[in-house]
Amino acid sequence: MAKVIPTGPFHPILEEPEFFKFHVDGETITKIDIRIGYSHRGIELLSEDKTWDQVPFLVERICGICSYSHPYGYCLAVERLANCEIPDRAKYIRAIVAELERLHSHLLWMGLAGHFIGYNTVFMWVWKWRELVLDALELTTGNRNHYANIKPGGVRRDIEDYMIPKLEKWIDELEPKCEMLIKVVMDDPVLHARLKGVGVLTKQEAIDYCALGPTARASGVAIDARADHPFDAYPLLDWKVISLPDGDVFAKAAVRLLENLESIKIIRQAIKKLKPGPIVNEIKEVPVGEAIGLYEAPRGETFHYIRSDGSNMPIRHKVRAPSYMNILTNELSCVGADLADGGLITAAHDPCYSCTERLSAVNDSIPENVLNSKEIARLSREKTKSIAEKFQLESNVTTDKK
Repeated sequence: MAKVIPTGPFHPILEEPEFFKFHVDGETITKIDIRIGYSHRGIELLSEDKTWDQVPFLVERICGICSYSHPYGYCLAVERLANCEIPDRAKYIRAIVAELERLHSHLLWMGLAGHFIGYNTVFMWVWKWRELVLDALELTTGNRNHYANIKPGGVRRDIEDYMIPKLEKWIDELEPKCEMLIKVVMDDPVLHARLKGVGVLTKQEAIDYCALGPTARASGVAIDARADHPFDAYPLLDWKVISLPDGDVFAKAAVRLLENLESIKIIRQAIKKLKPGPIVNEIKEVPVGEAIGLYEAPRGETFHYIRSDGSNMPIRHKVRAPSYMNILTNELSCVGADLADGGLITAAHDPCYSCTERLSAVNDSIPENVLNSKEIARLSREKTKSIAEKFQLESNVTTDKK
């Protein structure tokens, strides 16, 4: 007989609140209902009350792990609208910080993936190596998260000469660790048995659901905004898009592991290409019009749309994060899987719910059967009181029997 097993909105495997209903027949998942909408913060509306130069500080707080990705996408949109070409030095600084963030994100996910499957040795190793990346980000931007280093027209902070030997040292230390991690995962028969063939998303399904980033590339769809829509330093550097055909959880892990080496390659080249020069081309005004910025975040293509009326702040700012597209692929990849694999599959595309949910919905005509916050709080208190009274009554009955 079919059963429904709810997961969330608060659950140990979910870093942020989200609600999944697993429909199961025995131990097999037959359907999954996905409910989003627990983390709305009104970022897009707040953006309309900020100057063009203030918005990056706001949008980098959409997500801590993508806190370079969102302002990067926004800045590309503003620069396109203002017809601004940023200095070469700023292009390479952006690439260095962006790829450090990609390393940070992939390593963080890999550690969590190890934890989810009970492989806590990987969790501890990877998070230790991740500290090298965070140290490098702190050195080059001043912050381990929310770097506050990118602005329309370039970057706010230069990479000084004394920083480069330290940065190269940390990258040299990290590369063999990443290579060892690839061998550990690729050669471990237990991981093969646990992850291969689990949560398969075929190439056509990935295309139909408009999957992005490692989720799409693990299904053989070799898309990447850095290559498909070249910007800044990326067309000037030698790197390749990683894709694998299998579409399972193992492939999603392997794509991220191999991308780490590409990020290291990009950082090394960008460091060597740093030449003395300005780091920003100041934008005096943003003309009337609209533009988009496309950036390849660690989870996939991040899309920022802005509209200007010629004033000093946007009149519309729309953000579409990759997880908004990837979360829905669970409707396919979870079906037919064992219930024990459900949490692993939903976590395999590294969902970021804070990236996905940025809006505030307002409904002035609320139906009578929809409760407001005060009514929900009242019912909650009444329910808690009734449970406590029932528990006390049962305790008294048990005591009397003794």
